[in-house]
Amino acid sequence: MGQRVSLRNLPGAGLFKKGDVFVLFGELFDRGYANGLVDEARAAGMEIIGFTVGRRTEDNSLRPLTPEELEAAEAHLGGRIINVPLMAGFDLDAPDGGLTPRDVINQLSMNTWYDEKFDWDYLGKCRQIGVDRFKSAAEQAFAQLKDMIPEGRNVFFAHTMAGGVPKAKIFLALANRIYKGRGDRFLSSDDFIASDLGKLILQNFEEVTANTFQHLIEGTEEIRDRIVGNGNHVHYSAYGYHGTEILINDAYKWQTYSNYTQGYAKKKLEQIASESWEKGIKASVFNCPEIRTNSSDIFVGVELPLFSLLLALKKEDGGAWADAQWAHCGNLLDDVPLETVLQKIQDLNNSKVMERTRDFDSWPAPNAPDLAEIVITASQEITKMHKDRNALITDHLSALVVEATGTLIFREMADPTGPVLWLNHDIVARQLNETRPSMS
Repeated sequence: MGQRVSLRNLPGAGLFKKGDVFVLFGELFDRGYANGLVDEARAAGMEIIGFTVGRRTEDNSLRPLTPEELEAAEAHLGGRIINVPLMAGFDLDAPDGGLTPRDVINQLSMNTWYDEKFDWDYLGKCRQIGVDRFKSAAEQAFAQLKDMIPEGRNVFFAHTMAGGVPKAKIFLALANRIYKGRGDRFLSSDDFIASDLGKLILQNFEEVTANTFQHLIEGTEEIRDRIVGNGNHVHYSAYGYHGTEILINDAYKWQTYSNYTQGYAKKKLEQIASESWEKGIKASVFNCPEIRTNSSDIFVGVELPLFSLLLALKKEDGGAWADAQWAHCGNLLDDVPLETVLQKIQDLNNSKVMERTRDFDSWPAPNAPDLAEIVITASQEITKMHKDRNALITDHLSALVVEATGTLIFREMADPTGPVLWLNHDIVARQLNETRPSMS
């Protein structure tokens, strides 16, 4: 994309109401963006239908949830779950008797990974097997879904699938150097992506994060045509990340975490939404602010922009409620003023190293030794300033972002204004400042 389209006005409530159907295309776990959106669907009284990625057996084959697992998952979701395993990616798929891509990766060592050349014809067969498996399972799941949606209902499909990291020791070791390494332990993300290993993993990211959105849109065409043909609406949302505008020197400026390797798949996700939009399908990707999640914790320093949300809460007239958030966050620190932490963040953002990462057209930008040094150091130093490493300011602020983005996406999807939208700190703060004081 050549430009950013940011949501600047708070969307009003509308369209989706009690009895309409909310479909979560992905499994609901803790500490993720999807929780805020599901909360909104529950509050609106929508019927909630979800899916599962399934579970792996000892031989790595996929199985549905057991009755006990299904009961627990449905209670967590607050709705029904279609119990067909929808595990995306192809790292464990292979022709009968052949090595899986994960097997191939596990043959590598720290001394050989960079120079190893893969048999791309063979891996292409593995990828196609994985795609065919997923599409076949999705077809079964959508056949069940079709009979679960009554006539006269609007439907909101929320795509939440992302990731695709293979559970291979060599990749985890390399990831620690790309995202956490400094000095002698630093590894160039460009070098990684240029290797055959890097190229293979980017393909798996694309299948999980992006192409599943395409499968969702295409696989629900019959459902969509029936509902739209009867005068109702079908809309699709997906979660992206493509940097965020935060307050730097009292002005909202776009910034990003580098290197966000999954960014290539997120750009493909945006492309799918744009192409669907051109066909008249209301499919929107929402590029959300950085938060801490189970999956994002590997990216040390990705949480640092969250601190600037405290500045946005005040700038957007948060009043007494914003003051209460400052007080709460300050109480999490161990004899360090909150202003000291915020100044540290501002100094970081004003550094020449960080300034050079704010080139939107070059995203996702590579990592660099000096960038890793200042970002990882700042992250570790600020974490040590807390009373309890299990009660961090960024945990509290992440929960607020999840809440606000859930409301913003839910309301915007009633009448979405475009295929790719940014939710920056300004609109997140305004949404919180509008809803939170009335809740207390």
